[in-house]
Amino acid sequence: MSEKRPLRTPKRLPKPPKAYKNLPFLNSADARIIRMMAEFVEPQSRFRRQGVRDTVVFFGSARVTDRKTALAARREVERHAPRSGRPTKAYLTELRHAEQSVEMSRYYEETVELARLMTQWSVKLDDQQRFVICSGGGPGIMEAANKGAIMGGGKSIGLNISLPFEQFANPYITKDLNFEFHYFFMRKFWFVYLAKALVVFPGGFGTMDELFEVLTLLQTGKTRKKMTVVLYGSDYWTKVIDFREMVRHGMISQEDLSLFKVLDTPESAFAYLRGELRKNYLLAE
Repeated sequence: MSEKRPLRTPKRLPKPPKAYKNLPFLNSADARIIRMMAEFVEPQSRFRRQGVRDTVVFFGSARVTDRKTALAARREVERHAPRSGRPTKAYLTELRHAEQSVEMSRYYEETVELARLMTQWSVKLDDQQRFVICSGGGPGIMEAANKGAIMGGGKSIGLNISLPFEQFANPYITKDLNFEFHYFFMRKFWFVYLAKALVVFPGGFGTMDELFEVLTLLQTGKTRKKMTVVLYGSDYWTKVIDFREMVRHGMISQEDLSLFKVLDTPESAFAYLRGELRKNYLLAE
C-alpha cells in the first residue's frame, strides 16, 4: 500500500479589482449607463463646489475668428494675387472666403463685448457672480464668450465635447469649470439645466440643433422656468430662417415668435437680457 501524500495548501488567489476600479469594465458597453451617470454627477458636484447656479449660455459657430486673425488671413490671400492676367477662379474663391471671414469677424468682437458687459453686471450682484457665462468651450463664438467673461472680471464655463476632429478647449475657460463630455445629450442637459438666458449667434448645424431644441422645450412647456432667448444678428437670422413663413404655413403659431427676440448690438442685447433677468429672477425673489 502506497503512502498518501499530504494535500498542499492552495495558494491564495490575488484579489480581483473592485468594479469601480475595473477600467476594462468601465470602458465596456455594459458600463455605458455608469459613464452616462458620471457625466451628470461629476459636473453637478463641480458646479456646486464653485457656487454656480445660474448661467447665461452663448451658442455660435466655431468657425468665426477675431478681426485681427481674419484681416491677416485676407492679407495672406491677397499676397498671392496673380501679378498679370485675369485672376484664377481658385484665387477668387479663396479671396471671397477671406472677405467673408472678415465680415463675420464682427460677431466675434461683439460676442466678447456682450459677455464682458454681462459679467461686469453679474459680478456686482453678489460675491458668487450670479449669472455665469457658459459656452461650448471651443473656438470661434465660444472662445469669444469665455474671453469676454474673463475680461469682465468673472468666471466662465466651457462645456466641450470630444469629436472625431479634435476640438480643444479655448484658453479663456476658468480652470475648475472646464468640462469634456462624451455624450451630446448630457452636454445639452447641462447647457439648459442651469441656463436662465441664451444668446444665439450665427452658426451652423450644431448651433441650429441647440437653438431648436431649446425653442421646442419652451414651446412645449417641458422647461417651465423663465428662459430668455436672444438671436443675435438680424442680417443672418432673417435670411437663414424665415420664422414668419413658418407662421404663414401654419407650422408654428404667431405666439411662438415671442419665444425669442432678435437684436443687433451688444448694448441692446445687454439691456434686454439684464431687464429680463431682473424681472424673472432678481425681483421675483
